[in-house]
Amino acid sequence: MKKLSASLLVLIMIFALAACTAGEPASEPEPEAAEPVALQIFAAASMTETLNAIKAAYEAENENVELVLTLDSSGTLKTQIEEGAPCDLFISAAQKQMNQLEELNLVDTATRVDLLENKVALVVPEGNPKEIQSYEDLGTDKLSLIALGNSDVPVGQYSEEILTYMGLWDDLNDAKKITFGTNVKEVTSQVKEGTVDCGIVYGTDAAAAGLETVAFPPEGSHSPVVYPAAVMVEAANPEAAKAFLDYLMGDACSAVFEEAGFAIAH
Repeated sequence: MKKLSASLLVLIMIFALAACTAGEPASEPEPEAAEPVALQIFAAASMTETLNAIKAAYEAENENVELVLTLDSSGTLKTQIEEGAPCDLFISAAQKQMNQLEELNLVDTATRVDLLENKVALVVPEGNPKEIQSYEDLGTDKLSLIALGNSDVPVGQYSEEILTYMGLWDDLNDAKKITFGTNVKEVTSQVKEGTVDCGIVYGTDAAAAGLETVAFPPEGSHSPVVYPAAVMVEAANPEAAKAFLDYLMGDACSAVFEEAGFAIAH
């Protein structure tokens, strides 16, 4: 009898538990966490300050995405991409490097966009010891040494165009009055440290370094300073790269770029 009562009690408990749970909605499965993504961004060195600010904001909003920034001269980055370096998104400081990659079928042309515009500025060290005030002064005895980007650096290419336009390029080279930097930040540092009399950099870099801009080049003296951006054909994370490129074209990023002195090109 005791065994029967115990069995009956167990059955009553089972039925009671079933009755309690029957009316409860089934718990929904936990959503799967998004796969972590390390997005490889290659960008012109002149975007260092803006992209670092954008990186912090984007990663805060997208916890599964890490933006891995490689910042250098566009020519150096182009070569690395050609040699197989992993790159999801490339932002160049000139059309030339992007065009060269496109000719090699390395660019997803459907994603290519002109992102930003910049200016080229003649800058001097604090106090302007040589009293250089214009591009014309570069052809006088005021100048002993000027810092420029080298021929693989877009700002160096713009500088050569300007100085050729003004008839100064050959004379400055012959007189050995030019020292070359491997990217715009190196040129900016030389001016900041006062190791040269002046330099030609982007307006955004001059502002970021607190340098005095004494002149902008004559109108029509150089190619437009446009920054194209595109997802690479061999991107490991093409959808994430496209999403980030869309983000770069949004209002929040436009405000960051404009605050730094860029103009929006798209």
